[in-house]
Formats: sequence, structure tokens, C-alpha cells
Amino acid sequence: MPKVLFVNDQSGNAISAAHFDDATDVVETTSTSGAIELLAQQHFDAMVICDTKEDGLSLQKYLHNEAVLDCVPLGVALLDANQCILKTNQRLTGWLNKPNLVGLNFLECLGEFSVYGQDPNPLKLVVTERTACRATIQIGEHYFSLYVTPILNEKGECYQMVATLRDATQEINQKQKFEALHRAGAELTDLRPEEIYQMGFSERIELLIDNIHHYTKDLLNFDVVEIRVLNAETLELKPLLSVGMDSGIASKALYAKKEGNGVTGFVAATGKSYLCEDTTEDDLYLDGLVGAKSALTVPLKYHDEIVGTFNVESPVVNRFSAYDLMFLESFANYIAIALNTLELLNAQRTNATLESIVAIREAVGTPVDEILNHTAQLMASLDSLDAKSAERLEVIAANARAIKSAIRKVGEGMAPADSVPGCVKTEVTSSLKDKSVLVIDGDASVRESAHKLLECQGCVVETAHTGDEALMMVRAASRGQNYHAIIADIRLPDIKGYDLLVKLKEFYKSPPLVLMTGFGYDPAHTLPKAREAGLRANAILYKPFKLEQVLEILDATVSAP
Repeated sequence: MPKVLFVNDQSGNAISAAHFDDATDVVETTSTSGAIELLAQQHFDAMVICDTKEDGLSLQKYLHNEAVLDCVPLGVALLDANQCILKTNQRLTGWLNKPNLVGLNFLECLGEFSVYGQDPNPLKLVVTERTACRATIQIGEHYFSLYVTPILNEKGECYQMVATLRDATQEINQKQKFEALHRAGAELTDLRPEEIYQMGFSERIELLIDNIHHYTKDLLNFDVVEIRVLNAETLELKPLLSVGMDSGIASKALYAKKEGNGVTGFVAATGKSYLCEDTTEDDLYLDGLVGAKSALTVPLKYHDEIVGTFNVESPVVNRFSAYDLMFLESFANYIAIALNTLELLNAQRTNATLESIVAIREAVGTPVDEILNHTAQLMASLDSLDAKSAERLEVIAANARAIKSAIRKVGEGMAPADSVPGCVKTEVTSSLKDKSVLVIDGDASVRESAHKLLECQGCVVETAHTGDEALMMVRAASRGQNYHAIIADIRLPDIKGYDLLVKLKEFYKSPPLVLMTGFGYDPAHTLPKAREAGLRANAILYKPFKLEQVLEILDATVSAP
């Protein structure tokens, strides 16, 4: 039976309660205050106002305000100073699942609740502080933002309060998710000293991959994940992590280019995130997950530099929201930091290894040369050297050279070329790699510099103090493999450059000799005589010289027929 509230001022209006039929439950009142009280206590399907006085207009305004109050997305309650409810809107009664809250204690109506975080209880503060207060409360699995405003009387005392509740569940859940992501990101970038010393680079990469997969699945609820790392030199996006992707697609070569490389290549080339809501209608998308209907790809950035891409996919259309994009971009920042940290550790390890290898080469180079010098002298000075002694001397020389070779190979293994950052990588002249070079100079600093500079180019360097020493080493080396290049000062302590060239012809049809001299300093006219004797025009180094000049002349020397 419909229930109608009939407000009648009894001033002779044509309509009266008697006009309603028996099928209608009519509740009659003669005053505005009585109507408001009835509306607060009971539910009515309709209301008829027959009031020509000012009270009738006030009642209509009151009803209009009540309708507006029910439209706002907040739960609203008017409380007295004792926290008892005087009035509520429909949203609050719906949230608390109680049709009539008037007269009840507000906190008791909330049921079991807890104040979230460090916020104080606002209802207590409003009365004492007489100022608006707020807090976040948790009721079951839902969170609400509670805001309480005092209504003060003429004495400045709080005699009523307006309490509003706003549903903050999604906001708090997102905040908690961000906090969890930040903690996970901190775990990704946290490397303890014992881990650095106990784990190799590949092991740390594997640990990082496992952690990324774990957090992506448990925190972000993404099952299909692909992460690629950008090679800045080739622009290739190399796979780092692939879970749930088609194996053929996961191993496909992709490059940081806007076209022809799918969404991943586009994101890496532009540095912009890309949301593919429906893969069947997106020409940029390349198949990844079998049956994928939506995808989300964000760049991995470190200091605005693209270092890779982070891609997730789903078999559901429109699976990813703007919040998913924010979460993924936030987590991607930590992944980029973690990758950069590992690259820095690897670069530091490589640098330390290179420094160690160079130091070992410099420390070993001169003593090994001394062994070779003395061995060559013994082999040349003993005319009646028996075959067994000669063989032993040859073994000593071979072992001395093997020490240098072993150091070089160990260094290449510990610090391979692809682990050296491109910005500091030394360009090696391919024609000089593994070429043997004999440097002859009476100055120890020149001999040491030859080891330091030329061995970095892959050369096998040996040195001699004098021309006689050098000829003995050439004679000893001629039994195995001759030197590819011989660099000698134009004025050695015991021989001139021209004479050295003539003597070298006993061992070489065209001696690979390069002479060093100061600009304009050739009192014995060695250079013209050496050229007449067969020295190549481009086989002269003028001191002081640059490394590029040395490499250019050496390259021509070792390449000459």
C-alpha cells in the first residue's frame, strides 16, 4: 500500500485527506515542523503539501535541500554534542546498511572500525578544539575519509557537528600498492657488500630477473611480462626477461625504431608509454602472447636516457587502466636504476681488471725482456753450445714469451671487449693484433712506454737496450718466427740506424724497420743512406710523436709485402 504524507494548513483547501481512497495509507500533519519530524522517522512514497503560508514554502526548500544532499557522493550526518545522529542522507544509511539512524550514536553505527595511520579520532577533537578535523578510518575491507566540522553557538561552544564520510578504498589501496612497489624497488636496487663480493655479474643479473618476475606477478598481478635492454650502439633491444610470451616472438630481434619493430621498438625510440587497448585493431602491435587482446609497454629510463622497455600483455580487451600505467612506470624506474647499478658494478669490475692487467704487464714486461736478452746473448756467445743446452735456452725463451701470452689471454677473459663501455673503449687496430714488435732504445722510459701503449693495441712487445742485443734477439727469434716490426732509435749506443738496417738484411729480405729521430737531427745523414739501402719512406717517426702516428706507421709496416 502506498504511503503518503499529507501536509494541510486547514485553511479551507479543496483537497483533504478524505479524497484519498482506502488503498492509500495517508499520514496527515498540520505543520512544517511536524512534517520534517515525520520525514526523519518514516518512509513515504509521496507527499502532498496544501499550505499557502510561509511554512509551506520553507518545507519545499527543506525538501529541495534534502534531495540535493542525497545526490552528493558523500555520507552526511548531523550530530549533537554527544555524537548522537540528528539527521542523515540516504548514502550514509546505504553504506551502513541501516534504514533509520536518527537517535543512535554515530560511532556505534560505524561498528568495528579502526583509525588508519597516525590520525587522531576527529569526533573527540572537534568538541575540545572547536575546529574541523579529519581522519581515515577502516571498516572491514573498506576505507573512508571522515571529516567532522563543528557548529558553534553564541558562546563559541560546539553544540552540533556535521560529519561526512567519503569512500577512500581505491585511493588507499593504490597508496598501499605504491608503497609496496617502492619497497620492492628498494629491494631491487639494494646490493649489500657481501653480495657484491660473493656473486658474479651473471649471478646478480639472474637474481634481479627473479625479483622482477616475482614483484611483477605478486604486486602488479601481471602474468605475461617481457623486458628488453637497449644496446645504445646497435639500437638492438636484447631480451632480459620473458614470461608467458611466444618463444619465437620473444627471441625475435627488435630495434629502437618507430616503424617495423612493434610497440616495443616504438616505445624505445620515442621514450613514450603505449597502451594498446585492443591488439586486433592496432597496426603497431606485433604478436607476443598467443591470443593477446591488450598490451601495455613503458620505457625503462635512467636520467631521461632510454635503457630498455617493459611490456605486459593480457588475453582480455581493455585489461589495463591508467592506474596500471602509473604502477608500471613507477616500477620501471626502479628496474632502470637496478640495471644501471649492475652496469656500474660491471664497469667498475672491468676497469679494475684492466688496471690490474696493465699493472701486471708493466711489472712483468721488462723482467721478461731481460730474460730474453740474456738468453739471446748466451745463444750467440757460446760457439760450442751443445744441442741440449741450446734446446734448454730455447725453452727458457719460449716460456718467457708464454708468460706474456698467458697474461694477455687471462686479461681478455676477465675483461672481454663487450664488457667495456663504449665511451671508454680503446679502438684496437685489427692489423696489429698478435703482431710481434721489437723496440730498441737506450732510454728505459721509451721501452716501458712501448709496452704500455702497444700492448693495449694487441701487440706482443719485446725490447732491447742496444743494437747488438737486438740482433741477437732477431737471430734467436729467426729460428721460430721473425718480428713483424722493429722500431729503433736512429742513434743507439753501439750502432747507427743505417748500419742496423744493413745487418737486419741477413735475416729479412725487406727488414720491417722503423727509425725514430728528432726533427732535423741527423748529423751522420743516416736517413738518406737508410732510404738508399731500402728503408721505406713512411718508416720514420719524428720525436715527439703521437700514438696515432705510431699506429699508422706500424700498420703500414706489418701490412707491407
